Amino acid sequence: MKVKLSYVARVLSGVRPRALKSSIDIARQHCDWSRPRLFLDMLWCAARYGAGYHDYVMFHFYELGKAQRGTYVTRLKNKRLVTLVNDPRAADLFDRKTLFYPLFQKYLGRDFQIVSQTDREKLGRFLQGKATVFAKPDVGESGKGVERLRVSDFSGPADLLLYLQKKRLGVVEGELTQHPDMKRLYPHSANTLRIVTLLIGGPGAWKAHCVYAVVKMGAGGKVVDNLENGGLFCPLDRRTGRICGVAHRADLSTLTHHPDTGIELVGYQIPYVQEAIQLCKKAALVEPRMRYLGWDVCITPQGPAIVEGNDYPGYDFWQQPEHTPDRIGLWPTYQQLLPEL
Repeated sequence: MKVKLSYVARVLSGVRPRALKSSIDIARQHCDWSRPRLFLDMLWCAARYGAGYHDYVMFHFYELGKAQRGTYVTRLKNKRLVTLVNDPRAADLFDRKTLFYPLFQKYLGRDFQIVSQTDREKLGRFLQGKATVFAKPDVGESGKGVERLRVSDFSGPADLLLYLQKKRLGVVEGELTQHPDMKRLYPHSANTLRIVTLLIGGPGAWKAHCVYAVVKMGAGGKVVDNLENGGLFCPLDRRTGRICGVAHRADLSTLTHHPDTGIELVGYQIPYVQEAIQLCKKAALVEPRMRYLGWDVCITPQGPAIVEGNDYPGYDFWQQPEHTPDRIGLWPTYQQLLPEL
């Protein structure tokens, strides 16, 4: 993949000097290259492979040769893939929960109310038998703005509805009960699977392919499992459902045990992985204008339930150095599935 120098110019124009310096400093901890050499190599990798300086450090490009570097899905390659197979006119169906929830209701495993379409009577019926609910913004990512609310903290449905409206929250939903084996990993958040699917074929003959699956866990008392909120993730063996690699965090550190519960992660059995993959494959066929999607899935005692769909799947989950001993990234997999790349 050749990248125009105009892209390098855009990268340089958006460079945050502190972040760039930090990336160079991190790389120097692992190799004996000088700062100028690393800086020039980062520019080359931006031009040749579409890799930002965070990609460079995250994937240890300073350790890789030309052939290996070319196999990694970088920021620009991921954007190219999304642009090729996802129709931006359908993106709102995944970006907005008020559109996503009704469309994928049969796969969610929980009831919900759209705040703008409910009233105190409907909300009252929804709240019956519930001790807690989750409220979420219509548009949001990385768990931002998600609130876990105790029903007893409000005087009644009208009081709760007023709170939801004042906070401009989009949906309120029932709490998913985690499978005991998932809760055991970390009890304070829903620990979800991220499953990435890609539709191949054509109209009338679409087939959903699972590219990879990982498990995400919260940490540090947080109620969400996103990396941006201190969470961690591990790769999953799709055949056995077991964790097959160490955990990674947003700061690029690795862990063999969960920092809060102390559970050894590699080899841990995650329930219903095959069922979760099949569920996501079915959901992927609902809107074929969006062929490349990342699904967050909660594992309940009864099986998997989709939490949300992401129209811009993360490309870093399955390409960490510790998870790719052959140091081959995902780009050849995508090229095999999509010859037009």
